[in-house]
Amino acid sequence: MTRKLISTGSPFEKVAGYSRAVADGDWCWVSGTTGYDYAAMAMPESVEDQTRNAMETIKKALGDAGFAIEDVVRATYYVTDAAMMDVVFPIVGSYFAEVRPAASMIVCGLVKPEMKVEIEVTAKKRG
Repeated sequence: MTRKLISTGSPFEKVAGYSRAVADGDWCWVSGTTGYDYAAMAMPESVEDQTRNAMETIKKALGDAGFAIEDVVRATYYVTDAAMMDVVFPIVGSYFAEVRPAASMIVCGLVKPEMKVEIEVTAKKRG
């Protein structure tokens, strides 16, 4: 399999020189994904909506690369406030309930103040 670059069409991908995801063989790496709503072209205010949007963007990127959410083996969650874990965990848990990837949560600042959550995943096709 050749290397495949996945894009959401965001102009930021070109400016920053990155892909939403890169698939190579049995592996796929999905870049840090914020909760931007590409249909509305806006960032929702709530961390719940941002988390759902991030997961849906990740799910679509995986699908475009020929992978599924069930292939995720590693997830990293970045939040701007530790108190958000009580909101973020049940949402990501609904996507990863049976998958249960290795995961970390990091409390940090994100690129723009309206961003509250960013999620990145690594997937490996099951044999």
